[in-house]
Amino acid sequence: MPVISFVSCKIFEDEIIHVIKNDSIIERLILIENDDYHRIAEKLDNVGIPYELLPIGSIPNNMDSGTSGKVTLIVDMLELALHAYPDDLRKAVYGVSEELSSYSDGILLFYGLCGNVLANAEEDLQYLPCPVCILKEENGQIIDDCIGAVLGSRDAYLEKLKGCNGAGTFFMTPMWAANWRKMLVSAGMTPNPDNIEESKFVFKEVGYKIVAKINTGLLYEENFDTMVEEFARLFEFDIIEMDASPALLERCYTDLVKKIAA
Repeated sequence: MPVISFVSCKIFEDEIIHVIKNDSIIERLILIENDDYHRIAEKLDNVGIPYELLPIGSIPNNMDSGTSGKVTLIVDMLELALHAYPDDLRKAVYGVSEELSSYSDGILLFYGLCGNVLANAEEDLQYLPCPVCILKEENGQIIDDCIGAVLGSRDAYLEKLKGCNGAGTFFMTPMWAANWRKMLVSAGMTPNPDNIEESKFVFKEVGYKIVAKINTGLLYEENFDTMVEEFARLFEFDIIEMDASPALLERCYTDLVKKIAA
């Protein structure tokens, strides 16, 4: 039974649950116990998906037994705060990938370029004993970031921006809405997530006026509407709606499964 590992930013929690819930070949799910597993564990519990919770050092060495045609999936969620420190983000992603490669037949990084920090991830990690893939568009280009991932491509991202008629637009997925205070700190806008006035000043200086509520079709994060409305009220933004989907992430996962099976 092949073993696939996901190394992921917390921002992709909902998309990962969607992949797991809709793929019948996943027979065994192992969630790595760290400081950032709690929320995805709650969501898995809520939708009735069983999983084993293990520290990364306690993963069994032999996981090849199981039903033919099925896979074991290992999921390791990494903290959002790493985005504030590019070198730390790269080291964390590379380090976890190296450790999981001992157990895996393939690894999928649920990350994009993230400011070019992970632009060479596949090449840098090709020495590992299993293939490591990162989220890509159909044309083979690495996605820019988590927003580009659910919009589907860089071109789609640009088209959405053009539709805002030049107004500064802050894109917000459900997980962004749940974590926007942490993400503002990671982006360097403020050292204090509760200092709304400081963040508001930065938004005004760079010309942001709109929050784009991105509807991914996934409902694992509760109170999305309320969280976006609170954000818009605090920063005096208008709200616009945008449709998106997890299709790109599904395809990247399917491509890795096919690559392993080839």
